Formats: sequence, C-alpha cells, structure tokens
Amino acid sequence: MEQIILFAPLVGALVGGFGWRLISEKGALLLTTALLFLAAGLSWVTFLTFDGTTRHIEILRFISSGSLDTYWAIRLDRLTTIMLIVVTTVSALVHLYSWGYMAHDENWHHDEPYRARFFAYLSFFTFAMLMLVTSDNLVQMFFGWEGVGLASYLLIGFYYRKPSANAAAIKAFVVNRVGDFGFALGIFALFFLTDSINFDTIFQNASKLASTDLTFLWGNWNAADLIGVLLFIGASGKSAQLFLHTWLPDAMEGPTPVSALIHAATMVTAGVFLVCRMSPVYEFAPAAKELVLIMGATTAFFAATVGLVQNDIKRVIAYSTCSQLGYMFAAAGSGVYSVAMFHLLTHAFFKALLFLCAGSVITAMHHEQDMRNYGNLRKKIPFTFWMMVIGTLAITGVGIPFSQDIFGVPVGFAGFDSKDAIIEGTYAAGSMYGFWMLVIAAVFTAFYSWRLIFMTFYGPEKGDHHKHEHAHESPLVMLIPLGVLGLGAVFSGMLGYNVFFGNEHAIAQFFSLGEHAAPGTGAIYLGAENHVIETAHHGPEWVGLAAFVAMLLGFGTAYVMYVVRPDLPARIAAANRPLYEFLLNKWYFDEIYDAIFVKPAMALGRLLWKKGDGEVIDGTINGVSMGVVPWFTRLAARAQSGYLFHYAFAMVIGIGVLMTWMTLTGGAH
Repeated sequence: MEQIILFAPLVGALVGGFGWRLISEKGALLLTTALLFLAAGLSWVTFLTFDGTTRHIEILRFISSGSLDTYWAIRLDRLTTIMLIVVTTVSALVHLYSWGYMAHDENWHHDEPYRARFFAYLSFFTFAMLMLVTSDNLVQMFFGWEGVGLASYLLIGFYYRKPSANAAAIKAFVVNRVGDFGFALGIFALFFLTDSINFDTIFQNASKLASTDLTFLWGNWNAADLIGVLLFIGASGKSAQLFLHTWLPDAMEGPTPVSALIHAATMVTAGVFLVCRMSPVYEFAPAAKELVLIMGATTAFFAATVGLVQNDIKRVIAYSTCSQLGYMFAAAGSGVYSVAMFHLLTHAFFKALLFLCAGSVITAMHHEQDMRNYGNLRKKIPFTFWMMVIGTLAITGVGIPFSQDIFGVPVGFAGFDSKDAIIEGTYAAGSMYGFWMLVIAAVFTAFYSWRLIFMTFYGPEKGDHHKHEHAHESPLVMLIPLGVLGLGAVFSGMLGYNVFFGNEHAIAQFFSLGEHAAPGTGAIYLGAENHVIETAHHGPEWVGLAAFVAMLLGFGTAYVMYVVRPDLPARIAAANRPLYEFLLNKWYFDEIYDAIFVKPAMALGRLLWKKGDGEVIDGTINGVSMGVVPWFTRLAARAQSGYLFHYAFAMVIGIGVLMTWMTLTGGAH
C-alpha cells in the first residue's frame, strides 16, 4: 500500500505529461486527479491504522560504494504518516480545484494543451514531496528535496511568456540552492562522523556528536551544533526563513493552485519536517536549537510586519505563510517538536483554504489581485466569503480560553489550539524574546488577516465596475475543496490537541516515545532534560491568554480602520511615510541583495566578458595566433614541395644534425 501511495503520483505525471496525446488532455486530467485521490485515501488508511511501530520498506538497492551501502526505502513512522495525509490530501484537492481554475486560463490560447502539462507538474511535485517525507536516509531525502525544487521552478514559471514569472522561478531556484548547499554540507559532516547516511545509524550516534569537535572554516566547532546549523540553513531555504525568504512572495507569479499546494501546505513545510526528523541531533545541539528558535521567532515577526501593508491578496497570504513557518521553527527550537508538527498539520488546512479562496476571488474578479479594487464581494460570492472567514478565524486563533478545563480540549478553530501551544511552549522553554516576538506577530496576523476580509468583502465597490457587475461564484468543482478544507480548519485543532500537546501519555503513545528511549526509536526524540511540554501546562494563566488577547487586539484595530473609519489607513500611512515605505518594500531585502550580490556579480560578468574575453582572448591571444600560426603554417607548406631531391636533402641534413649531437654529448662511445 505504501508503494502505491509513493508511485501513484509519478505514474500520473509520466503518463499525463508524456502520453496525453494517446489518452487525450481530459484523460490526462482524469488520470492524474484519480491517482492523487487514490494516494490520499490510502494515506488516511495508513494514518488511522498505524500502530506506532517504525517500519522500513525496501524498494531497491540505492547506493553501494565503499562503506556507503544504502537502500531506497520507505521509513514509515508517525512523522511520515502525518506528512502523507498533509501532502496527498492537499494535492488531491488542488488537482480537483484546478479543473475549474485552469479551465479558461486567459494566459493561454484555448486550443493549447497547457492543462495536461500543468497537472503533470503538480503530480511530479507530489511524488518528489512524498520521496522527501518517506525517506529512510539523507541522500534519498536530498533526492526528494531537489525534486521538489525542480517542480517548484516549473510551476512558478508555468506562465513562461511572462518575464516576471520567469524571473520569479529563477529566483526561487537560486535562493533554494544557497540553502541546499548548507544541507549538503550537513549531510557530508554526518557521513564523515558516523560513516552512514541512514537515519537509524545517525540517531544511534547522536550523543557522540555532542562530545566531538569538528574543524570547519576558521576553527573547531562542536559537531552536533555545527551539523544542526548546517541542516537549519537547508531548512531555511526551503521554508523561507529570514535572509532566505525573498523567493516566497515572488513565487506568487505561479497559478493560484500552485500557491496553495507548494507555498502554503507542503513544500515550505519540508524544512520544519527536516528539523523534527533530526530531533535526536538537535536534542544534543543546544546552540543550534537556540538559533532555530530565535530565527523562527524573528521570521514570524518580520513577515507579519510586511503583511500589514501589502495590497496583492496573494502576497498578503504569502507573507502570512512565511510568518506561520516562523512559528513552527520556534516550536521546534523550543524542543516541542510535536507542537511544530501540530501547527504544520493545522496550517496545511487553513492556509490551503485561504489560498484557494483567494483563487476563487481572483476568478470572480477576472484575475484582479489588488484588494484596493475589491469591496462588497460577500453578496456576489457568499460561499467563498464564508470559507475565507473560516480560514481567517483559524489562522488568527479564535477560540474559548481555558475551555480545555471543561471539555478536555481547547474549543476553537485550528490555529487557536496549535498557535497557542507554540506560544506557551516558547515561554516554557525560557525564551522571552521568542515569546514576545510571537505574541506581537499574533497581533499583526489578526490585523492583516481581517484587513484582507474587510477590504475584499466589505465597504463600497472599488475599481472596475464591469468586473464587480459580472463577479460570480466559482463552479462546484472549485467549491468542494473549499468545503473539505474548511472542515479541517474548524476541527483539526480540537481533534489533534491531546496527541500533539495536551496529554503527555497520549503524546508518548502517538509518537512512540518510550521512557528513556534511545534516539531514533520513536518518531521524534525528547532528551532526558526536555520537559518543556510539562512546564508549558503549568505556566501562568496570562501566558495562556496572550494569544487570545493578541487576536482581539488585531481584530479590533482592523475593524476600526477598515469598517468604522476607512479614512484612517491613508492618514496613518501619510503621517508615517518612512515606516510605511520600509514595510511596503519588505525591509528593502531585495534592494540590499541586489546591491551586495546581484550587481557585483553582473559587474564581474561584464569584466570577464569585455576585458577577459573581448580584449585578452579575442584581442591579444587571437591576435598573436592570427600572426604567428599562419607564418609557421606557410613555412611548413614550403617544406612539402613534392620534389624527391628536397626530401633526400632534408634526410642528409637530419642525419648530420643527429651525428653532431651524439658526438658532442658523448653518445658515440
């Protein structure tokens, strides 16, 4: 069954992508979608029937070279089953949604078979992501890691006739290569120290890494901390953490279903999965864990500030994704890996829902994405409106505080349970910086999320009247995925709370965490001194209220500014122009990178082109060769006269020279 889950999307990608002429374009769409729903159904069966015992399902011999002997195998444990349902469920729903969204894409002539290619790319991405999450060793994971990068390049640049889409695809590819270099160095270091790339062997040697020093660059480093940092660099690239985040907003150039699949629910969570998978290493690398926590909290704050002023509906949600990923890394850096996976799961539902709702709005408004041209759309597209409200209630964390004392679980939408758990876990880990960054980010999240709702669905109609007049609800094939994801956004938090955060016995059983278990025997590993979850449940009451108060503050501010006093945003922006421009231009990261990296690289390229190739090679070397080589050529040509006496004379001269040389050097004795 696990092999079917893994290879069904690959079969769909190959047959749909290369064989659509034989089965027709519609046949390719049917095949790829059906295989994804098959994989999703089997993934849920696997998740619900999994007994907690780690299994290794060998597929074929992968690499055998010297001491490196490894198989392509499926590692089936609780982390894998969680990722299976996330990847296949969202992908299947995105495939179904794309039937409607891509039906009349204005970027293509209607007689072009663009949809078969699009669905093949989606299926290939899903296969690469499944390769990543089912991997049993680091090289296999890296194979899936790079496959996901390739698929994202193809999907972001799907509208290849648009220069902005091509630029965004290249940017995503290049920035991810920076992170992937760090990931590769981490793999090399682990193989150098443990003589293996297999997870079980690495995890068994994790404690030894903490007592080993490794020489790297300018000094000696603790091996566990260095490897943890290198792996986190790889995770930062894929999961768009601060400094390697710049590709994510530009990736919105791809079709909206791509945004929902890759940049909300699956690909960008690969880095979080990597850190949680390598928890046995991070538990022995306190400095690396602290870095993960600080960078995650800082990213959550940074992205939330930028999201406050964005006007493109997809870019608002993109920066929201970046911020929520920061929450997940903050949880992993706090040592509550189960909570990081909890937010990964709930985020997949409500963020995919928000992106697909945004696609429904964009379709209704004839591909208009600027929220300043929306307004009063709730009456035109009521189902999309309510689904987007549900997604917003989930991401902002609306719920009933302390309701777990009555009902056993916090009663609220998905984000209420998982985000609150992260904030409490960060406080329990002792990081006040991380705690306050996440609380402030929660205020901003509530503000920009409700700002999106109010600008899109409330107030007077703005922009093109013709687009408003003809706005209509999306077809049923696009609305069904919204309804399914809406259910997940409502119930996933309450259903998963106990096994991810609430009940320690349930957590241990769910993730197969035996008492004093060795690293690698469970899906995650908690060191003997890691009692963050227990501490979090006994924290001050005001900590438990912090996320709820932040949500109220953000909602109230957005309501006043965009419903009660819609003139306030423009006045505040005008009064604080430098700050507004700073946030609108995303802290000027792109401009800084352009000045530091892009322009010097282009200047070096021009220097090598004009000076090196033009003047040195073409001017000097080619100039010399144009004079010297022809002279020797003419000289050699004269020697080939064709007369026998010339050749005989040359032989006599040669014999004379040879005898003279032998006489002078003593060769005649």
